[in-house]
Amino acid sequence: MKRFLQDDRESLVRRAALLRISAAALAQNMKSGSFRSLYKGQGIEFNGVREYFLGDDVRSIDWNVTARMDRPFVKTFEEERELPVFFVIDRSLSMSTGSKGKTRLEQACEAAALLVLASEHISSPVGVVFFDGRIEFSCAPQSGRTHIMTLLSKLEELPDGAAPGSALPLALSGAFKLLRKRSLVFVLSDFRCAGWERELALLGSKHDLIAVRIIDPMDTRLPDLGTLDFIDSESGMRLPLPTSSSVLQGEWRDDSNFRKEVWKKYCLTHSCVPLVMSCEDDPLKVLLQFFEKKERPRL
Repeated sequence: MKRFLQDDRESLVRRAALLRISAAALAQNMKSGSFRSLYKGQGIEFNGVREYFLGDDVRSIDWNVTARMDRPFVKTFEEERELPVFFVIDRSLSMSTGSKGKTRLEQACEAAALLVLASEHISSPVGVVFFDGRIEFSCAPQSGRTHIMTLLSKLEELPDGAAPGSALPLALSGAFKLLRKRSLVFVLSDFRCAGWERELALLGSKHDLIAVRIIDPMDTRLPDLGTLDFIDSESGMRLPLPTSSSVLQGEWRDDSNFRKEVWKKYCLTHSCVPLVMSCEDDPLKVLLQFFEKKERPRL
């Protein structure tokens, strides 16, 4: 698997400079009103309560305090100057697959690099957790050019033999414990494992959460190559499949689309915005379109 960033430090700096040009446009969208209005808090955080005054928005009434004090109180908020950005990045074995010259992991890392640099551009602290079958590396959100370059270096590193399985549930719960301040969290994964749902919902209850599902064209379109042995990259299970069968092709496509729609529905009903990104896509274009979109489901 090729690295989307080259090995030497000088090359990394050059690549980062090129990415920064693209990330600058992305940063403008990330801090725009249309983007911030998607999230609970709209770029503000809870500051305290005060007594209700005539003309206050009744939606801001704190009913618990009102009941205790026997007179109306409203919640007060202050604008956040910095919204920490955090990445949960899947480096499990299934992410090493790809049929069009780019693996899911490479696509996820390039998208993450753009978002890291865009976050730096708007002065947001950035943190990350990498996982395969275990937690590989994690750090709380920090600022500074040295920290950003360290994260870019981590993004371009190839896993040294990924541990089997996927620690996605553990990574999500770890992010929940690590992030004390409300943050913007990106989860980049193929979501090809079980048991992540509860942890995703918990993370979304506290933070502004975007789940980026990395897909490949072969998820819905099998190549017509006769009978092939398919190996589950996570479990190692081998299964021969007749790829020339139109019935199999249809079932393969329908099953993939069904699982994707179930995933989307779960995200939307559990305080998480879903985004699907194919290995064929230009990650910058997908992200710009996502942040430019005016009408998104309210969380």
